[in-house]
Amino acid sequence: MTENPLFPPPGEPADTDGRTAEVLPFPLTKSTDPADAPHGGEVKPGEWEAELPDDADDAETEDVSEGAPVDPPREAYPPSVAEWMEAKDKARMPVLPDWVKLPDQRTAVRKWALRHYSAVVGYHAVRLPCIYTPKILFYSPRGAWRWSAAVGRWVFDAEGKSLRLAAVAAEDAAEYLKLSRQRNDRVRLRGIVATIGAFIGLAAALTLYVMAPSWLLLLTVASLTTSLGVVGAPADRPLIDMAKVTFRKRRLSSDIVTRAFEAAGLTVKDQGIAFPRPIGRDGDGWRVIVDLPYGKTFADAVKVHERLASGIDIAPTQLFLDKDDTSARRVSMWIADRDPLAVPSGKTPLLGATRVDFWKPFPWGVDERGNPVMATMLWLSLLVGAVPRQGKTFSARTIALAAALDPYVRLYVFDGKASPDWRAFTKVAHRVGFGIVPKNGFDPVVHLLTSLRELKADVEDRYHRLSELPLHICPEGKLTPEISRDKKLNMPLTLFVVDEVQEYLTHPEHGKEILSLLVYLARVAPAVGVSVMTATQKPDDKACPSELRDQHQARFALRVGAYQVSDTILGAGSYSEGLDASKLLKSHKGVGILKGMSDDSGIVRTYLANGQDAERILTRAAALREAEGTLSGDAAGEAPASEASATILDDVAAVLGKGEAKVWSETIVDRLADLRPEVYGPWAELDAKPKAEALTAALKPFGVATEQISRRVDGKVVNKRGIKRDDIATAITERNRNWDAG
Repeated sequence: MTENPLFPPPGEPADTDGRTAEVLPFPLTKSTDPADAPHGGEVKPGEWEAELPDDADDAETEDVSEGAPVDPPREAYPPSVAEWMEAKDKARMPVLPDWVKLPDQRTAVRKWALRHYSAVVGYHAVRLPCIYTPKILFYSPRGAWRWSAAVGRWVFDAEGKSLRLAAVAAEDAAEYLKLSRQRNDRVRLRGIVATIGAFIGLAAALTLYVMAPSWLLLLTVASLTTSLGVVGAPADRPLIDMAKVTFRKRRLSSDIVTRAFEAAGLTVKDQGIAFPRPIGRDGDGWRVIVDLPYGKTFADAVKVHERLASGIDIAPTQLFLDKDDTSARRVSMWIADRDPLAVPSGKTPLLGATRVDFWKPFPWGVDERGNPVMATMLWLSLLVGAVPRQGKTFSARTIALAAALDPYVRLYVFDGKASPDWRAFTKVAHRVGFGIVPKNGFDPVVHLLTSLRELKADVEDRYHRLSELPLHICPEGKLTPEISRDKKLNMPLTLFVVDEVQEYLTHPEHGKEILSLLVYLARVAPAVGVSVMTATQKPDDKACPSELRDQHQARFALRVGAYQVSDTILGAGSYSEGLDASKLLKSHKGVGILKGMSDDSGIVRTYLANGQDAERILTRAAALREAEGTLSGDAAGEAPASEASATILDDVAAVLGKGEAKVWSETIVDRLADLRPEVYGPWAELDAKPKAEALTAALKPFGVATEQISRRVDGKVVNKRGIKRDDIATAITERNRNWDAG
């Protein structure tokens, strides 16, 4: 297997406590609340020992020294105890945080610290001579006056003046005399201290002036002037500017949280909420674990998400709810200091990648808390939907860029709107097409149809060949990395990308067949390493029928106009689960809800790769494929077997003579060239054998095979490859049946 120097194989999971969370309505990171033990955590003595199997003491335990305690193997425990122990294992908090333990996170923290403090130092270094120094000189006289006034007030006991005046107003002579004597004693002592301090200070200043070197004298004057400037600066005009904007951040208390749940109607008359864990900071926000009153559920909290946010006095996009698997009434909340979804996720790490192993997860973006989100396209198809200008194309393109950096991944890229976003993929794509309008004799819709048929035939062929491979090469009849990279077997991982798929599905002539082929590939092809990714801004039943949408195992919904559209993209019932992409704001570009790629549903802020970045990545990918010898198809100048394959069956049927049951392939090619010279003319110029091979390749996607046909020529029997009229008729009937079913 080719190693990936940038993205190592998945090791320790990002979620240190291993809990699987259901995130609603704005997904939150997994809960860290300890799991409760089954049966209330009570285990009766001897309960599991009596149920151990007879062979629990296996050969591995015989090597233990005598007297040492031996734990039975995990599989030997009864299910209840094993579950209880596993829950306790998950409940342990990590000794060290991930950014200390994981090398990649340590590197990220180190890079962040370098960027942050470099920016802070540079910010203040630029302002020191032109802003801070004039401020210090301007405020230092005021600071000297304030300091002198403070010393005078201290020496003459100004703080006791109010008490003496109060005694005079109360006509309390005894109290006044007592306070006066106290003042006299204080002034006498403080005057002596001040006088001694003044003499010492003057002597030190004269000594420093006469004996100290110039640099020390300057340093002392600068320090004294700076101190006086800081003292003299107004309270509303700080001497030092802020190098970093401080966002609104308040201290969250139990009173605020209780108020929010009461305002949302989640409390009952005789019972409020409970806090099983203290409120504390968690990253750039607060973590709050709440137990609702009995009878209230997590779903109730999801329904009043906006009212909860209002009760805490934050925006709804700052409140993230997380379900706890141990209790239906427990809610885990993460309250962000600011809207985390409006913060750009940054440039894609693919810019620094030499290559990508598409068999392993690759970086697609970050979640709401900045944790990396790894994507995978193995064994699934992906649907991407959003309103225009929300980052739909860029999100899908990032996945295609990762596939391009794996030289053993075959790419098909078609863009229904013919925008510049996908043009650079001509460097690496096996098949590529833009728009739906024919130009210069090239019909992109026919090219798409040809590619779909080509790929369908390849998928069917893969199933047969994988089942015939020896078990030591192909265990369980499944595709492996070694098989996919074997050029002789020719079964690479394949990614079929169709952006603005509705443009092709609504095509008046070929739309039905395109739909039928896409449904087949999305349903069947992922199991043999062929993944389909479709993107659309019109996911309705007319433009993108449900029979195609339902074949996608993974869904990604960026901002949409209504919750019904969100449900259409993410799947029926997603809104009732709290997954609603219509709640995303216009400022949340490239942000969407991902469902089905893993067990969790979550927010993804996809990385950005603009046009220039994509060009750089694809240039590197093309060079990588040339070096590996995997550049093929349109990128290598190799056209499909026939651009006329969309109509090849009808054309062959048209040139068959009346009563001809079997015809040689080269004869069919000559007749096709006479019928449509602009399409089949190049075939007719080939030799006899290449002619037959070209026709065979064009008819293969339709299940039409050639066979030896004997004919008598000049008294001799000649055998050549040819086709049967019955096979052509059967293929046309099957094609029409598929169209009708679509």
